[in-house]
Amino acid sequence: MGIAELTRNAVSVLPAGGLEAKLKLGRPLRVKMGIDVTAPDVTLGNGVPLQRMRAFQDEGHVGVLIVGDYTTRIGDPSGRKSERPMIDPAVIDANAQRYFEHASTIIDPERTEVRFNGEWLSKLDFAEVLRLTRTTTVARILERDDFHKRFGANEPISLSELLYPMMQAYDSVAVEADIELGGTDQTYNLLMGREVMQAYGLEPQVALTVAYLDSWDGTGMSASRGNYIGLKEASEEQFGKAMRIPDSLLDQWYRLVMQRDGVPGGGPLEAKLELARFIVRRAWGEDAARTAEEHFTRVVRQGEAPEEVPEHPLPAGDPIHLPALLADAFSLSTSEARRLLGQGGVRIEGEVVSDLDVPRERLAGAVLQAGKRRFVRLNEAA
Repeated sequence: MGIAELTRNAVSVLPAGGLEAKLKLGRPLRVKMGIDVTAPDVTLGNGVPLQRMRAFQDEGHVGVLIVGDYTTRIGDPSGRKSERPMIDPAVIDANAQRYFEHASTIIDPERTEVRFNGEWLSKLDFAEVLRLTRTTTVARILERDDFHKRFGANEPISLSELLYPMMQAYDSVAVEADIELGGTDQTYNLLMGREVMQAYGLEPQVALTVAYLDSWDGTGMSASRGNYIGLKEASEEQFGKAMRIPDSLLDQWYRLVMQRDGVPGGGPLEAKLELARFIVRRAWGEDAARTAEEHFTRVVRQGEAPEEVPEHPLPAGDPIHLPALLADAFSLSTSEARRLLGQGGVRIEGEVVSDLDVPRERLAGAVLQAGKRRFVRLNEAA
């Protein structure tokens, strides 16, 4: 494998010639990547730099996976217009436990060193924190685009947010990283790691950033925005979400997710099906990919109910007020339920219904459908 494969989909590799110099050291390199555990899922977008870690691992290098259990307590301010809310430590710990399992969909677990940055950050006393802060200046911190904009707009910036890039940079000191991977939004943080490592007498890391993956809504895929596919999300959800990708993003997804140049012939629908199969197969295997496609074809394309439908009890009364039942069964507001009814988006046993009140006997034991993908079987409460 040549350097071209190691840097596939890279936007920048800094400094120029730095990676070539590292590779000439003749030893396994320590390739670092960290993710704050703000959500329980590692996303397909996170998978883009994880693929670069796997490429290095396949060449005999060591992946160093940083679980940001400590930095999550502040939250990465990258691209933020305001400070992130604090997250319950119990939620952080629960998310952290899932992180490695999900990332292992792509990386080689046998060549991965998993570290929690609370291991070293929680042990820094105040004198050591002061030493860390002396490695840069306020002016340098305010060069960061999001801080610069907020400062210029007279919007608040907490001291803890200013410390975040310093803490992430100290991770590189603690694990003696040779290379750090991240999305383009992490460029500032990765370069700060170089500065802090040098201040601590270490050879600075190489910063390798990769292209950002856009989601179906046209914005960057993000766990905090909810517009993501999880690397270990349920197979049917993965398949269905992948099929939502607009035609205009297929080239990008083939390049970043499947690491293939160019979309195959056969039209956008076949290209999306191949993409969805790949995502599910990588996470769950060939059988799961086949089952997820069958589910998608039956439920979404043909509008039929899935083989297994959750049950929901019928409320008291006769007739039954359908907007209230829809709201309860599918966690909708009453106005959303009425809108679905008005748009012909509600079916009972496959037949479109628009009545607000429906006889109880028509609903008992029937499959109620809201939209294309939500189903419940109604039954009499015991």
